Amino acid sequence: MVAHFGTRLRKGAMTTAVAAAAVAALSASQAPGVTTDGQGRQTTGADAESTPDGNGDGGATGNSPYYTDLPPLNTPVPAPTIGTPAVTGEAEAGIPATVLDAYKKAADSLSASKPGCNLPWELLAAIGKVESGQARGGNVDAAGTTITPILGPVLNGNGFANIGDTDGGAYDGDSTYDRAVGPMQFIPSTWEWAGEDGNGDGKKDPNNIYDAALAAGNYLCRFSWDLSDQADLNSAILSYNNSTEYLNTVLSWLEYYRKGTHEVPDGTGTLPENRSDDSDGATTSPSPSPSTPSTPSTPSPTPPKPSPPSGGGTTAPTPTPPGPTLPTTPTPTQTVDHLEDAGTGKLTATAGDTFGEQVAVRTETEAGKAVAKVRVRFTIVGDTTDATFTGGETVATVVTDSAGTATAPALVAGEKTGDFIVRTTVVGRTLTGLDYTASVTARQADTLVRTSETALTCVPGGEFADQVEVKATYNGAVADKVAATATLIKSADDATENDKGPYFKDADGNTVRTLADLTTDADGLLKLPKLYADDTTGTFLLRITTTGGATLTVELTVAAAATPEPEPTTTS
Repeated sequence: MVAHFGTRLRKGAMTTAVAAAAVAALSASQAPGVTTDGQGRQTTGADAESTPDGNGDGGATGNSPYYTDLPPLNTPVPAPTIGTPAVTGEAEAGIPATVLDAYKKAADSLSASKPGCNLPWELLAAIGKVESGQARGGNVDAAGTTITPILGPVLNGNGFANIGDTDGGAYDGDSTYDRAVGPMQFIPSTWEWAGEDGNGDGKKDPNNIYDAALAAGNYLCRFSWDLSDQADLNSAILSYNNSTEYLNTVLSWLEYYRKGTHEVPDGTGTLPENRSDDSDGATTSPSPSPSTPSTPSTPSPTPPKPSPPSGGGTTAPTPTPPGPTLPTTPTPTQTVDHLEDAGTGKLTATAGDTFGEQVAVRTETEAGKAVAKVRVRFTIVGDTTDATFTGGETVATVVTDSAGTATAPALVAGEKTGDFIVRTTVVGRTLTGLDYTASVTARQADTLVRTSETALTCVPGGEFADQVEVKATYNGAVADKVAATATLIKSADDATENDKGPYFKDADGNTVRTLADLTTDADGLLKLPKLYADDTTGTFLLRITTTGGATLTVELTVAAAATPEPEPTTTS
């Protein structure tokens, strides 16, 4: 295999002056919406502590560390450097072939399913660069799956978020705490609902760049955000990782990739150097679970002498052993004992309508005290319903307010009728949730009228000239998509199907006297197929009924054509 990465610039090689100049220039030329403060730090109008998506769920990554390297400046002549530069602008703009293909296919998919989102593939590339260095330089197989797992640090509260295990170690190999997984760095609890099958292999694998890129795109496009709008773009990026510095870095790479990029072979992409947690970001496989003690190694009688840094210089000092771990203050989530209903009303709606009530719960301590700033997840359970939350999602995560209350987005009923469950759980805790039953009733009509007053007549063995058309309404409004049935009945008092008289024809030309599974159109109109008559003469009845009880009986007449009277004869 070819070498994965080119030569990398050592930390500290860029002087403070050069670094400051680079940030200032980059802010002025490459990052829309980015400015610098008096110390040269990048800022935006967004608040790092805000929760712009309204859920405050710590983002797709659980606010895990990320690469902080900025793109190179687009200057025509490279600035002088000492030694061999790590990468050039042209090399840094290269994206591994499979990774680039995944970004573009995800963006194409979103342009079809959520065209109003206006997701650029360059945004996925910018996030992929910041999260994993483009899957660690394109270290993926032909199917797009990372050759070695890419895992973030253990989210145990020691310098990071405290997120207890939510997947039994299925994705991250850790059954005690969660870790961000894969090239787009999803935490397991987010992947569980946001995961996608981007390559059509029937699996949702966070370690596959096609699956992860499509999931990231859908994640960024929720809440009806329009990413061509700067405010919505900022909100979407902050929802991925809630940090202003993260936002600035992603925006810088987005603008850089928009100015031009190219494909490079898998495994040859450049790897970022600096990370927000000051580590090298090289974690690629699960570490032992904190609950499983490792076997201590035998200490060496003499500590090994540190190797001098490359390029000369003095010997690096021996690291100072870490001090004792101080007790940590429990997070709000850790203090939650149970969920309580917060006044949720009866959840009912007609198919296609928005529910009038919203699910609301309150997080409480064992003593019944409300807990603010806790993530609560609302999930529409099962595949027996096509109802969604506003925005088309089946999962929503909302942060509790100062009263400890979290209210789910409004439910929107689909076309499937019946009951379904909305489940509420506390993110990051294994607590008994609350289930709410919601009901969707069929669309209804209470009135049916013909759209024409023309008499419906036919001769024996002939066909009726006019087709029957009716209009359905409910409470005076158009009743669209209402189910209806049309039957040729025996009499006004006997609604059983007639065995003679007028009839419809099926696709094979056979006689049919009952039509089921009819539906009114968007204007509440229903036009029946053509009617035919057998040789029986008389008056017959056609009855049309709809969901909701609307009924209309139409009279049909079959009679022989009148014989014209002979003209009187005259005599001369």
